[in-house]
Amino acid sequence: QVQLVESGGGLVQAGGSLRLSCAASGSFFRLSDMGWYRQAPGKQRELVASITKGGITNYVDSVKGRFTISRDNGKNTVYLQMNSLQPEDTAVYYCKANILLVQKDYWGQGTQVTVSS
Repeated sequence: QVQLVESGGGLVQAGGSLRLSCAASGSFFRLSDMGWYRQAPGKQRELVASITKGGITNYVDSVKGRFTISRDNGKNTVYLQMNSLQPEDTAVYYCKANILLVQKDYWGQGTQVTVSS
């Protein structure tokens, strides 16, 4: 019933920027906390940024000051603005929605971000 579709990934040079989008279907977006995760080859999936239904944000230390998570409830979309990208940011980025009422997670299919040196 809930579907998440990421877009905006691609190949950029170090120092460049990308803006990821996650479009959610269904009527539960406003009731959900949202997050962006990433997974690099040989690494565990890690939480990069999160935003609550009330707009409270958190970031992993490695992206603070460079990445910004935001949401537009009118468009049922969460964004991840990524600036000053570094090769270490190369990963598949996944969008996750957690419907708070039932504490159930939904995941998007992922979008590849590759940063060249």
